[in-house]
Amino acid sequence: MDKERSGERMKLGAFFHPTGNHVAAWLHPDAQIDAGTNFRHYAEITQTAERGKFDLMFVADAVATRDGKLEALSRWPQYMAYFATVTTHIGLCATATTSYNEPYHIARKFASLDHISGGRAGWNVVTSSNLSEAFNFGRERHYEHDARYDRAIEFVEVVKGLWDSWDDDAFVRDRKSERYFNPAKLHYLNHKGEHFSVRGPLNVGRPPQGHPVLFQAGSSEIGREVAARFAEGVFTPQHTLASAQEFYRDLKGRMRKYDRPSEALRVMPGLNAIVGRTRKEAEELHQFLQSKIHPDVGLELLSNQFGGFDLSEYDLDGPLPDIPERVFALSGLGNTRNIIRWAREERLTIRQIYQRFAAARGQRTLIGSPSEIADDMEEWFRGYGVDGFLFHPSHLPGGLDDFVALVIPELQSRGLFRAEYEGTTLRENMGLERPESRYVSH
Repeated sequence: MDKERSGERMKLGAFFHPTGNHVAAWLHPDAQIDAGTNFRHYAEITQTAERGKFDLMFVADAVATRDGKLEALSRWPQYMAYFATVTTHIGLCATATTSYNEPYHIARKFASLDHISGGRAGWNVVTSSNLSEAFNFGRERHYEHDARYDRAIEFVEVVKGLWDSWDDDAFVRDRKSERYFNPAKLHYLNHKGEHFSVRGPLNVGRPPQGHPVLFQAGSSEIGREVAARFAEGVFTPQHTLASAQEFYRDLKGRMRKYDRPSEALRVMPGLNAIVGRTRKEAEELHQFLQSKIHPDVGLELLSNQFGGFDLSEYDLDGPLPDIPERVFALSGLGNTRNIIRWAREERLTIRQIYQRFAAARGQRTLIGSPSEIADDMEEWFRGYGVDGFLFHPSHLPGGLDDFVALVIPELQSRGLFRAEYEGTTLRENMGLERPESRYVSH
């Protein structure tokens, strides 16, 4: 056991695709088949994750379908406020793009969610990579990769400034003195930058957490730099302990230039853990789901990762063709580079590649018994490859039910995971400091 980490516990998030993480999850007989239009389903699985003492639940979102396909059907981030009313401790994290929103809108939404939930809101900051989103917002082409991040950096700075519009003690609400708030504790942002001009102030009081927790998922060079600058949680596709350790060291090391301590950020790679009471049971579940992947769906998933590059005319049992350089300006680089590495280093066919990718949507797949799953998670945690994991249930609700019933007790028995929540806010449970307002004087 690593003595330095013997007193630490890993952090866990649960990422909810509608019917589950596996692309064929909807064909599992126990999956909630109408999950994309059933928000009660999300409320119930959020409650299950809270019973398992997860730090947070997370739903991604998009502001377009993928050329009429159902991949981006609603995952209900707009109902986070309702989920707050049926839970008491679990963090509520949702994606919102900086490409097709305005800072004031996002600042209001997440500040409001933080108040409604009593300090449990988290924002996953993304830069859209889906070309179809551009068509819904008056653009004929998408922002280039680096331009998206330039806009995102300024966007986040504006949002954080708006969250500081009111000091924590600005609202006096004193009937005796007939004073509702102290005007000296209200601040105008007056931001004028390359992408945004925002006066402020925000018409929502300072959030209970000071700032809702900021998550980010970029693994490219600029993505890592942005994460080091402001992220407090990072979701990343990592497939080997060595690569995870390199990412972990690199990201934590970059934080020094922004005067941020390494403990101000939690690295939480995606984990597609398929658990059974025995390894055989887990393997049978995985094989069933794999058998249901339709080739057209597999190819579509790869095409999305390659910025729309069409693979349908290539031999499924042949090698991956050379991918044009333009793809890397349009796609999410972490998954794209992983796919190309699989193809080149392992000599996988297109069919083998989409089978691997579709099983976990680019995340690492782990199949086994509760003790085997826990062994692997412990090795990555003790080895400083992670601070925790973002668990992707293969199918819902069953995949989450099994993880909570089988793996969580195993982690708890090893002292790797909490038995009870440490606090009432997402920051407290993740061990993150509450940020002071920029206007506080010392």
